[in-house]
Amino acid sequence: MNTSNTPAQLGYTFPAEWAKHEATWLSWPHKEASWPGKLETVYKPYSQFIAAISKGEKVRINVRDEAMKTLALSHITQTDAVLENIEFYFNETNDAWCRDHGPAFLINENAKDRKVIVDWGYNAWGDKYPPYDLDDVVPTKIGNHFNIPVFHPGIIMEGGSVEFNGNGTLLTTTACLLNENRNPNLTQAEIEAYLKNYYGVSKILWLGDGIVGDDTDGHIDDITRFVNEDTVVTVVESNPLDENYQLLQENLETLKSMTLEDGRKLNIVELPMPSPVIYEDTRLPASYANFYIANAAVIVPVFDDVNDQIALDILQKCFPDRPVIGINSVDVIWGLGSWHCLSQQEPA
Repeated sequence: MNTSNTPAQLGYTFPAEWAKHEATWLSWPHKEASWPGKLETVYKPYSQFIAAISKGEKVRINVRDEAMKTLALSHITQTDAVLENIEFYFNETNDAWCRDHGPAFLINENAKDRKVIVDWGYNAWGDKYPPYDLDDVVPTKIGNHFNIPVFHPGIIMEGGSVEFNGNGTLLTTTACLLNENRNPNLTQAEIEAYLKNYYGVSKILWLGDGIVGDDTDGHIDDITRFVNEDTVVTVVESNPLDENYQLLQENLETLKSMTLEDGRKLNIVELPMPSPVIYEDTRLPASYANFYIANAAVIVPVFDDVNDQIALDILQKCFPDRPVIGINSVDVIWGLGSWHCLSQQEPA
């Protein structure tokens, strides 16, 4: 395939997360510095996450070597995972955040190559956590393995910073995409052009800041998510004294003024925030918005909090076609991300 044209020019689009998946991609957690003192405690909930996904699709896990594969299996086999749906690939990584370093898959049902990969540049959220050289090449390695054409836009972009309705609209934040630690040489208009050309969207909606404690500079997947073509859930803080209160109110007001690619206003569903999750004097970016939509379930981070069940009930109404399940994320969030940050869907 001639990858000198952009995916959009060739008719490719990035499907919504609720569209049918062939698989979910993960990178097995192994970096002690991401969960200092807690890496071992992450494996149990992470394996429960794998089990929930495996009931409806393949789970493709990047591991360093046979030893890491054996370790992973020793944890996964303690769950009710569908083992024939679990596959391992020897793609060594620096860290586990596959939403941001994994492949972005685009689809064109009418093309000879129905699936392509976009391999954006990756610099660990503005060069915060070097090294990231292994993570940066993961999408191309996966493309080469499966003989899927790979596009290289040549700019920094993370999967957690963009959210799609599957019909032409992309939602993102200025705090992240316009941060000078990503693409300081590009204007907002130039970044919009890249998004349209390489994700196959026609309308970009911009929110402002992300939640406190989010080291990604404001990823959208911690604050506002599409649940269908014209509906978003967005987190709001009920305590006016909380440091997230004002910025989430501003996000809510901005959403009310937005329109979709066809001119319709957004339906907005408000989702509560958990009580602040603090560990070693650090406020962690705990948010129910960091859920992952798999074929067989919607998997939501929960935090032993009074709002856990309220959030699950709200999301269950948003997804009448699949069960909404909570998996404890108290230890996982110490890594400053949860289920959506850790996963990347491969559309069917």
